[in-house]
Amino acid sequence: MGKVINSTFTSVDGVINHMPAWHFDYVDDEHDRIAEEQLQAAEALLMGRRTYEIYAGAWPGRPGGYADRINSMRKYVASTTLDTADWAGTEIISDDLVEAVAKLRSEPGDILIHGFGPVSHTLINHGLLDELHLWVNPRFAGVGGPGDLLLGEGTNTRLELLGTRTLRSGIVLLSYRPVAAERTG
Repeated sequence: MGKVINSTFTSVDGVINHMPAWHFDYVDDEHDRIAEEQLQAAEALLMGRRTYEIYAGAWPGRPGGYADRINSMRKYVASTTLDTADWAGTEIISDDLVEAVAKLRSEPGDILIHGFGPVSHTLINHGLLDELHLWVNPRFAGVGGPGDLLLGEGTNTRLELLGTRTLRSGIVLLSYRPVAAERTG
């Protein structure tokens, strides 16, 4: 059985979008190595429609090991509005996300999610998120609104700390596992 693992960059004030305002100054070799290790360990990538559109527009045609891996791996996009997914190896999940991910999770190989949007909120609320890795950047973003924040109304899940790692850049990588018996919401 595989795990569903979320890896999300966030500012100290909880912003997960508008990354040019707070994230890219902290990207270095150590950051890239850890991100690539996470990607290499996964068998598939799961995205919401917005992440899919950004990634499908950015990764095909890029050189390097990370690009080679992300372009060649199985990808799933959860969307009720996409008719086609042109990025190689991508399948659209247009029906019941919870049922589809439960089925994928029962198969061998981990599934990686980048970003903590509606897909991740749905999965954590249904007990289908196994690990959460938050890359807390040492900066207040000071931009965005409610839709740009890590928090989501109705998501109330106790987390168990698996570990912390402080990167040279000042990013603190916090790793958690949801505590299944104590989920509420």
